[in-house]
Amino acid sequence: HHWCHNCSSSSVYNNVTNSASRKAKTVMAEALAVSAAFVGGWATFAPHSFYTSFPLPGRHWVSMAGAYDEHLVRDVGALYLSLLVVTCWAIRRRSDEAFRVTGGTWAIFSLPHLLFHATHLDGTGTLDSVTEVGSLTLTLLLALALLLPQRGGESP
Repeated sequence: HHWCHNCSSSSVYNNVTNSASRKAKTVMAEALAVSAAFVGGWATFAPHSFYTSFPLPGRHWVSMAGAYDEHLVRDVGALYLSLLVVTCWAIRRRSDEAFRVTGGTWAIFSLPHLLFHATHLDGTGTLDSVTEVGSLTLTLLLALALLLPQRGGESP
């Protein structure tokens, strides 16, 4: 037992569950990072295209919400790129604290974003409405999951 100073069954269980929780949170953060890079890059560097074609050519989720404003679209893109930075930091750190900060930043943005779009679906077809609200709900759920403490507590 000299080679393993912390090998009680509860310690091993906590280490395994902490590792699984950290891996799950990493995958969730990676999904948010992909979303942030896609939306942020497109809106920042091709704002008119983003306005007329988001989320895919032939779809009009953004243009349905009102008149084009290049400044606003670029600002939203930059916000998403900022979310990308903090999310990549959490992925690199892989600590409970980093995941929770990232979850908080995404949740603060995602809740009002979801509420706005969920209450402004006039003129949007059923498929687009379900996809838009569903994707924004998923983003919020991923953010909230990152806020949860890791199982087994923080490992040393």
